[in-house]
Amino acid sequence: MPGISGTGAVTRSTLRQQIADALRDEVLAGRLQPGQAFTVKEIADQYGVSATPVREALVDLSAQGLLEADQHRGFRVRRYSLTDFREMIEARGLVTDGMFRVLHEGWHEALRDPLDPRVSATLAGVRRRGEEAQRAAGAGDLTVLIGYDLRFWRELGLLFGNPYLADFLHRLRVQTWVCAVQHLRRLGDLRGVLWCGHTELVDALVKRDTSAAHAVVTAYNAHSLALVERLAAG
Repeated sequence: MPGISGTGAVTRSTLRQQIADALRDEVLAGRLQPGQAFTVKEIADQYGVSATPVREALVDLSAQGLLEADQHRGFRVRRYSLTDFREMIEARGLVTDGMFRVLHEGWHEALRDPLDPRVSATLAGVRRRGEEAQRAAGAGDLTVLIGYDLRFWRELGLLFGNPYLADFLHRLRVQTWVCAVQHLRRLGDLRGVLWCGHTELVDALVKRDTSAAHAVVTAYNAHSLALVERLAAG
């Protein structure tokens, strides 16, 4: 099937999740384009599995906002508009602002003491993800950047102790990347174009400097929005 490149074997125990992850990666890599349609059978044939886990995976991705059900053709990759992207950025900012408020007011114990061995170990891991993301951004490697960026924010979100909030932020971040990718992939050279302030954000949070953390994220959101708006305008 055109646009689908996954050929690896998929184990039976986690078929649904593995297929969903593989297809999400295809969308983020730009190999599945916005508006591209496909059927359950095409995906099942591609991965050599039965239709049931494929259908479940596609339904999951539809619930996450990455796909849309097409009554006649099965499913298609959702095409996001520039307005969608602006609203995602706004929602993303509201979620991170809420997390920083929790940190500032000390409602959750996880970040009360950055010197706590468990907290410092987790923050060190988050920082390593951030360093890898920054290297990928500097090199203009969008695929590697997306992977580390999603892990960075996922782990950072979990530090605040609310898995529902962390899941919501992760979903928003996946959606914003899906929307941005369709524009970013058109650039031949992404070196020096992509945001790379991950470690700066971690340093601010370690110091419990929520004002600095807020400033980093605000600048990041403004950078992302300006970049995609410029690319969308051609």
